[in-house]
Amino acid sequence: MGRVAAVVFTLGLGFPLAGMAQTAPAAAAEEPKRYELGGITVSGARYLDTNTLIGLTGLRIGDPISIPGEEIGKAIRKLWDQGILGDVSVSISRTEGNRIFLDFNLKERPRLSKFEFTGISKGQAQDLEKKIKLIRGKVVTDALLSNTRTQVRKFYTNKGFLDAKVNITQLPDSSLSNSVVLKINVDKGGKIRIKDIAFEGNESYKDSKLKGKFKKTKEKKFPKILNSGKFQRAEFEEDKKKLVEFYNAEGYRDAVIVSDTLVRNGDALALRITVDEGPKYYFRNISWAGNYLYDDKTLASVLGIKEGSVYSKETLDKRLNYNPTGQDITSLYMNDGYLFFSIDPVETKVDGDSIDIEMRITEGVQARVKDINIAGNTKTSDHVLRRELRTLPGDKFNRELLIRSQREIATLGYFDPEKVGINPVPNQADGTVDINYTVVEKPSDQITLSGGWGGYAGFIGTVGLVFNNFSLRKAGDFRNWTPVPAGDGQRLALNVQANGLQYQAYSFSFTEPWLGGRKPNSLSFSLNKSIQRVGTSFDASSEQSIKVNSAAISLGRRLRWPDDYFTLSNSLSVSQYKLKNYPYFQGFSNGNANNITLNTTLSRNSIDNPTYTRRGSSLAMSVNLTPPYSVFSGSHPNVNEWVEFHKWMFDASWFTPIVGKLVLNTRAHFGFIGTYNSSRSIGPFERFKLGGSGLAAGGGGNFLVGTEYIGLRGYSDPNDPNALPTARSGASGGVAYNKYVMELRYPVSLNPAATVYVLSFAEAGNAFNNYTDYNPYKLYRSVGFGARVFMSAFGLLGFDYGRAFDTVPRTSSTQATQDRNQFHFIIGQQIR
Repeated sequence: MGRVAAVVFTLGLGFPLAGMAQTAPAAAAEEPKRYELGGITVSGARYLDTNTLIGLTGLRIGDPISIPGEEIGKAIRKLWDQGILGDVSVSISRTEGNRIFLDFNLKERPRLSKFEFTGISKGQAQDLEKKIKLIRGKVVTDALLSNTRTQVRKFYTNKGFLDAKVNITQLPDSSLSNSVVLKINVDKGGKIRIKDIAFEGNESYKDSKLKGKFKKTKEKKFPKILNSGKFQRAEFEEDKKKLVEFYNAEGYRDAVIVSDTLVRNGDALALRITVDEGPKYYFRNISWAGNYLYDDKTLASVLGIKEGSVYSKETLDKRLNYNPTGQDITSLYMNDGYLFFSIDPVETKVDGDSIDIEMRITEGVQARVKDINIAGNTKTSDHVLRRELRTLPGDKFNRELLIRSQREIATLGYFDPEKVGINPVPNQADGTVDINYTVVEKPSDQITLSGGWGGYAGFIGTVGLVFNNFSLRKAGDFRNWTPVPAGDGQRLALNVQANGLQYQAYSFSFTEPWLGGRKPNSLSFSLNKSIQRVGTSFDASSEQSIKVNSAAISLGRRLRWPDDYFTLSNSLSVSQYKLKNYPYFQGFSNGNANNITLNTTLSRNSIDNPTYTRRGSSLAMSVNLTPPYSVFSGSHPNVNEWVEFHKWMFDASWFTPIVGKLVLNTRAHFGFIGTYNSSRSIGPFERFKLGGSGLAAGGGGNFLVGTEYIGLRGYSDPNDPNALPTARSGASGGVAYNKYVMELRYPVSLNPAATVYVLSFAEAGNAFNNYTDYNPYKLYRSVGFGARVFMSAFGLLGFDYGRAFDTVPRTSSTQATQDRNQFHFIIGQQIR
């Protein structure tokens, strides 16, 4: 073996260095010499696998190699690019003839054992841990340190701390080999806020108007105390786009933002924005080309843009492609199957401030639905979704019905309504389209474990189970009980309420929404039993009580006229009331009363989402009729033995989007009870009571005597002695009521596990003991605010704070002072 040439290549601190020291003449160093690679060794590696490192070099035994040459340089760069080494050097360990043996000497980077923050609060440190996502055991590279600094600075920059400084120190961890602790010191500095935003070049709109188009970039100055004043470049860029879009929508199609300048003055920022509005343009001539199905006049009528209208690309796009408040050109074609339709508006002439547009149309052929695919329904059976679809295989494609199908799936309540997806997949070759629906299951069953205070019974505990997606078909197979058979869209509800022996109520109900499975005809039946005892003495001889047994069956069906949002249901209910020394009904304290009622309800529901509704309406008109016993000859003299009445109710609710997700809900409610015979008084059953959250003894009182409890926030609950004067001279409630509500809603979270929204309201209502006193203009008014939480497992939870405007009159027996401020808690039902 000849003398060993000591040729060393090093890579340290990220900079490659190459040198050569040998005994050969200097001239030999200038010309590369070819060798065969005889072997590779690794030194300095303590924790990394040497075979893996050799493999990373890309060098193989037997490869030809030049000294000096680029092969070793490439090998060093490949190792360095892994980011796990702090230094790499290569030396020739020996040569044997034309064979050369190399040794890679490495210095490993340390690994992260732990990290900690200094200079900030514990809460902010926890938030940062989630942001920067440092993983213990990861190699501490320059990129990791740089990324950590960047993420921490970005975190505080977004909070308005533009001068935040981050210093990271590496300290050896004595408990672990080749490990370090990162000390991340943060100096936030002071908050820097935008104190002034000014515009230059704006002649058509004042600064205040243009500032209003910024959604995130706001000034922090009085009286705008709720604005954060933070400056974030990414959000500012988005706000600039919105400003240009505003100008474009107002006819300034050439408007641009020329420049923006951020001026720093201590802890205050001044934002200067220069705009070039350009001229304002107007539509002039609109012509059509390529249209055969509809003539120019029809298309112009649907478009609805007249000559001289302000030129707006936003308006043009809505009228051509999707107009949420009316028909558009694309809908006109696509609702008739023309899926391959396209329209291209082209500016053909710009003359001064006027623009001519040519609408170039490609109508294509009608497409028919080929296959319908559904994905994501892991619990709900396919047929439950398919029966709600309005477009079926073989039908012409119809965009309106496709959107309607999406709405029907969303309102089932089994899926996240925000994630119901529709993806038409057209095949222009054969003129068909496949429609792919995607859904995300959400929990729909509910369990109720609650307690409440009722005016008669005191504290009442409730245990309830509601299975909204039950399957009676699967109940015969024990394997489907997980914990109950599910997936067929049936509803099973069980409920128990009790306060010892003083009050007990049991209910059971079952609903099949598609009786027979072919048509949307629903069948429901329910059984209820309750007993209420007055006082604390339950001796049989002196007991004061009312016992109620009832059963009901209902048939409903979806109508096609006036439209298929309408449903009609008819139900028959039978109730028996057993009274024993019951003190709350004037003139009727002992005996039995029977109630046979036929109910007919006509309703229309077009809301888009049952948990947080943005648009649509819900209307219902119902009438409850008992047999007219009093008109029959020989009727029983006891008017309470066979309950007689007719009850009419109307409920209406409209939802209107205001801006973004802000929604206005307006409601109106009316109810009237009468008898068939004017000489016969209305009995104590089936009354109206207003006040509070609409809750009373027994969770609403319907189990007892059919009383309708209607909420009126800001006033006491119906059974409270300070409540509205619906009970007078021993009567048990009102025979007529009317109520009006305006409510603004805004969502905090639309997560299906817990949908949360806040609200403010103004409402007014009253109930009347007789029609002599009825006055629809005499209303008790209130305003307030509140919140609602829809939890998939527990249903509705909420609270309201109401402020009453009007004073409730007092009877001689009710002298308590009225509290005009009321907190109301809601469990399991909405305030009507």
